Amino acid sequence: MVSSRRAFLRSAAGIAIVSGTGAIFAQPSIASSDNPAIPSEDRVSKARRAHAEIVPGAKSPNGWLINTAANAGGSVWTRPVPGTGFEIDVAIGHVEVILVHVVRRFHYEIDTLRPGEVIGFKSPDKVKRRELNHASGTAIDIRAGHYPPGVRNGFYPHEAAVIRDILAECEGVVQWGGDFSAPDEAHFEIGVPPTDERVRKVAQKIRGWNNIPGAGAGVIRELKVTN
Repeated sequence: MVSSRRAFLRSAAGIAIVSGTGAIFAQPSIASSDNPAIPSEDRVSKARRAHAEIVPGAKSPNGWLINTAANAGGSVWTRPVPGTGFEIDVAIGHVEVILVHVVRRFHYEIDTLRPGEVIGFKSPDKVKRRELNHASGTAIDIRAGHYPPGVRNGFYPHEAAVIRDILAECEGVVQWGGDFSAPDEAHFEIGVPPTDERVRKVAQKIRGWNNIPGAGAGVIRELKVTN
């Protein structure tokens, strides 16, 4: 149930501004054991022709290659979030594992999420600056309408404790918009480049939890709540 406090926050407005770069085309697809069928070459060619004006190889501010669309032969695909009943568009592979874990813990431990409340990939021609991390499939917004940019303290103490625990689990790989100088508490992103060994390490850790009953997202944890 959304409190009157959150109703107030929904009416607030703000814009997060951080430096970034211009945009472009998808990197080659990444192998994944549960990757959906890759589109036909004809479909990929059409996607490339449609975005011929875009410079290939550009990266989002966090160092990952930008895609022009999800499910178009690049690294960004629509992936299920187990236990929630919805899907998100994210970079497959290690990034998928990590960001899906973030969403699942939010869903189980903060509040139940519904289809449409988590936004992953955003077209590079519709975003700018730091938001370009969405264009590489390495950022998500969870309930942006509830936690508008520019507003702090949208989460209750026990909810903020869950977020801090998630960040600790991710060992610096995930950054939360609530820590930005211009806050955006709905925002979570991969904060390191693909060359950072922690990306693989954290993803492997989470995969291990997912294979063990009683571990991973949804497990009751003892959290320290700070006022």
